[in-house]
Amino acid sequence: MSLLHEWNTLQTRRRFFGHGANALGAAALASLIGKSTAEAAPGAVPTNFQPKAKRVIYLHMVGGPSQLDLFDYKPKMKEMYDKDLPASIRNGQRLTTMTSGQTRFPVAPSKYNFAQYGRSGMWMNSELLPNLSKNADDICWMRSLHTEAINHEPAICAMQTGNQVAGRPCIGSWASYGLGSENDNLPNFVVLIATPTNRDQEQAISSRLWSSGYLPNEHSGVSFRSKGDPILFINNPPGVPGDLRKQTIEGINQLNRLNYESVGDPETHTRIRQYEMAFRMQASVPELTDLTKEPESTFKLYGEEAKKSGTFANSVLMARRLAERGVRFTQIYLNNWDHHGNLTGRMPSQCKDIDQPCHALIEDLKQRGMFDDTLIIWGGEFGRTIYSQGGLTKENYGRDHHPRCFTMWMAGGGSKGGQIYGETDDFSYNIVKDPLHISDFHATILHLMGYNHERLTYKFQGLDQKLTGVLPAKVVKELIS
Repeated sequence: MSLLHEWNTLQTRRRFFGHGANALGAAALASLIGKSTAEAAPGAVPTNFQPKAKRVIYLHMVGGPSQLDLFDYKPKMKEMYDKDLPASIRNGQRLTTMTSGQTRFPVAPSKYNFAQYGRSGMWMNSELLPNLSKNADDICWMRSLHTEAINHEPAICAMQTGNQVAGRPCIGSWASYGLGSENDNLPNFVVLIATPTNRDQEQAISSRLWSSGYLPNEHSGVSFRSKGDPILFINNPPGVPGDLRKQTIEGINQLNRLNYESVGDPETHTRIRQYEMAFRMQASVPELTDLTKEPESTFKLYGEEAKKSGTFANSVLMARRLAERGVRFTQIYLNNWDHHGNLTGRMPSQCKDIDQPCHALIEDLKQRGMFDDTLIIWGGEFGRTIYSQGGLTKENYGRDHHPRCFTMWMAGGGSKGGQIYGETDDFSYNIVKDPLHISDFHATILHLMGYNHERLTYKFQGLDQKLTGVLPAKVVKELIS
């Protein structure tokens, strides 16, 4: 027996027993779950209970927005201007290399005015967020997020995948794997990278952030480009008609099916699905990205920037269009929130980029009856320090990375509007009430999608892998309506 034949035989046996075990497990689970299993989308993992969120739009602010200048109002800091941060507050926290050499840590109060909004009385930056403030009671505010990562790459990786080490599936891939497809002509998971108005200090954004890791590759995010064809090579080459392209793909897939039947490699099955998806997207993507049929009221709501490809407003509008066409998870990255210096010179343009589009997205989903089952997530990978990095004047300052506490928000999709969860000390440096680790945050998101985070697993390297990993994690019921 040749080595190849022996390997194929073993693989086939493994597939048989693996598939048998999965089938028995699915049958048992179906008897426990009942209705939700029967209603599952094609390719979906049965939910553990009725989901509140059928789809997710995740707005990631790359660089770490300053909670102190947006949502975590600290009026007592005005009395501390330019005084050193007390050692008892810093309490030996390790510093980044950007401020580890500083001899002083001067307190820099926010220069912006704040006001309370809604029945919840949420404090928000009243100068830079006039539109989003109207939605204070639609939003679930989380002011006590914390993480172990203090630098961008591991922190973004942890926020997106549950682990600082690259190579694991991101949350969008878990959503795709769990929820399955609602539209055979578009991917389950789409990534959009918006271009900020100000581009002074951008962080690298790599494709591994939307990798499927050890999940089948069909659950990776598909990145749409803002210029040229939305997806590379989606159109036929010059001189290649559609019928010929279809015949070519059918021929390739026949060979792939023979290979899959012989070897059983799941990546071969993924390749078949991707070829078929790519062909169908030749018709669906141009229709998706054509905004000419949107009424003028849409651009009045989102702003004129929504007409410009690649802007944050355009990306958010595109996310709504993706959501209404059945895309399960849309990830938008907006860069340039890394405010080590010139915060007040850059923060206005950053807020202008997000303020009207975020408000518009909430209102638009409400008008379309999609708000209650679409979860919107907004936030970065960590927060910023109360002390200034480098120089300090009353008009300008910079802030270093701060993983001990930061603010994020959710809206729709079963999240509890008007909830303000967690409290920080007067310096927005330490959490004093209701800490919320990112693993708890992930567990709560999966719960809103209908999954017990302990049970949505994938067998890899002999272990039942999951988004929350081996860390203790809990669903925070106070965040759920």
